[in-house]
Amino acid sequence: MRLEGSCHCRAVQFSVKAHSPVPFMHCHCSICRKTAGSGGYGINLGADAATLTVSGQEHVTIYRAVMREPGQRATRSKAGRHFCRLCGSALWLWDPRWPELVHPHASAIDTPLPKPPEVVEIGLAWAPDWVAVPERPGHVQFRHMPNMSLEDWHRRHGLWSE
Repeated sequence: MRLEGSCHCRAVQFSVKAHSPVPFMHCHCSICRKTAGSGGYGINLGADAATLTVSGQEHVTIYRAVMREPGQRATRSKAGRHFCRLCGSALWLWDPRWPELVHPHASAIDTPLPKPPEVVEIGLAWAPDWVAVPERPGHVQFRHMPNMSLEDWHRRHGLWSE
């Protein structure tokens, strides 16, 4: 499925093909919360990096988060969080460890997206107290990161398209 996206000020517009266009995972880690917002979490989709086309590339800048783990030295993430330098909208994440993938933020997608049959709440160990994490059927919770990929989840739900 081809997804069209943009930043809030429309200076950056992009298009990408996704095999998994259902926004199912809410990440509550401090990096996603502070760089993407979206209700106290970030939602990333999975897409084919080779199909990403960008208009307004000159307005895109990249942030590499500082990884702070207790008892360890702080390091910079290899993943680049791309955002609009004019309005600050989070656009997509790209990580050289998985060069074939790009992860557009669901909040930047203009194409109507389907509602997920299940929502996966991840990184709850880092969720602040003010975030009301749903505890009801259809919401699966993980204290840290689950041992499943975007593709795994979409295939399990019959939502993966070739």
